[in-house]
Amino acid sequence: MSRTHHGHGHAHSLSDISHTLSPIARWFVIGTLAVTAVAVAVGMVVLWPSDSEHPIPTQFRSADGGPITTVDGEIVDQFHANCLNSVAGSVLETADIPVNPVPGGPCILNAVRFTSGDVAGQYTVLEIPTNRAQAGSGPDTVAPAAGTLDDPQAGQPTLNVGDGIRLATVPGPDGSSRYSFFDFQRGPAIIFWAVLFIAAIVLVAAWRGFRSIIGLAIAFGILTVFTLPAILDGSSPVAVAVVSSAVILFVVLYLAHGVSLRTSSALLGTLTSLLLAGFLSWLAIRTMNLTGLSGDQTTNLQVYQGNISVSGLLLAGFIIGTLGVLNDVTITQASAAFELAAAGEPSRLATFRAAMRVGRDHIASTVYTLVFAYAGSALPLMLLFSVAQQPLGGLLTTDVVAVELARSFVGGIAIALSVPLTTAIAAALTTPAGAGRTPAAHAAA
Repeated sequence: MSRTHHGHGHAHSLSDISHTLSPIARWFVIGTLAVTAVAVAVGMVVLWPSDSEHPIPTQFRSADGGPITTVDGEIVDQFHANCLNSVAGSVLETADIPVNPVPGGPCILNAVRFTSGDVAGQYTVLEIPTNRAQAGSGPDTVAPAAGTLDDPQAGQPTLNVGDGIRLATVPGPDGSSRYSFFDFQRGPAIIFWAVLFIAAIVLVAAWRGFRSIIGLAIAFGILTVFTLPAILDGSSPVAVAVVSSAVILFVVLYLAHGVSLRTSSALLGTLTSLLLAGFLSWLAIRTMNLTGLSGDQTTNLQVYQGNISVSGLLLAGFIIGTLGVLNDVTITQASAAFELAAAGEPSRLATFRAAMRVGRDHIASTVYTLVFAYAGSALPLMLLFSVAQQPLGGLLTTDVVAVELARSFVGGIAIALSVPLTTAIAAALTTPAGAGRTPAAHAAA
């Protein structure tokens, strides 16, 4: 009888712990997130950018010192001719270019009809040099292949009749304006792919997918309205990145997945993992001596915005870059834990173990995704180093490649650690099948 009584007492003890753990965990998660939300709101107020003006970099500045202004145009005709024509860039009333065509000429002349601005309906000429126009080839210059002599030179756009382009306005000393190629018009194509993207997400994920699209738009709004101006204003890039990431997570997760303990466990796991990723990023930058100065954009930014810390900007990029993969992993782990508990796992420990089996598979697939995404972005650079016949060790230790490696290492470690962390939080919040049973039912089972 005493053995039976001891068994029932043990069952009562487990049941009491099981019933007590969930409310404590719930209040801990809710309280922690509430305090974090207040801290993030205060941080956003403190770091909110001013309306001060910032100097425009030279490559984005027009001849008069202001921002570059552009107009739209369409290629209506093109032919080969000699180069250095005086009509190039000037405004014409008709598409008849007053230049004699020269078959096999060293330049391609493009008649462009303006479709916007004060010059809409008028025309201009764009002169694009071909490989035939190359001069002063040095000993290391590779001669263009015979079949590419009529192709535009490296760095020059390949234009075709019907292409929509943007032209930069260049003010002349006499008050007139001349025009040069600026970029292609991509508005319609971007809208098409954006609509296709939204349709695919909503078609498969229905209302939740639509809410995730709204959350994504809000996230980009936060980056545009708060993150970028605050960094340009001289605030710490790391502090801005942490606050921005936290705001994005609060908005995106609750908007896409609803306000629930499941979402809250994923949010707390993501926030904790994000702080861990920030520490690992700082450690990687210090131990690997990463400068972030290997890219032209960073160098130009340092020249024209000297108040921005390049190392801080590099660290901020690491933090924001881990948002997506961490969010994916943590929400999956939280959902797995709650679904397994609802499916009949007898205890929170059993729920944790079962969800971890899912998490291990997820870690493997996500790490592949992370590493290959970075490798794909660095592919042109790796090809360039391969042509230079640099040894693999020298290639991997260059600053630009080491930065991508560090991103992969930090992201992979953060993902690996976020899985048990989020799974433990979610499992503590669940109510397993065994938790709600009476002692008699538990003994019978």
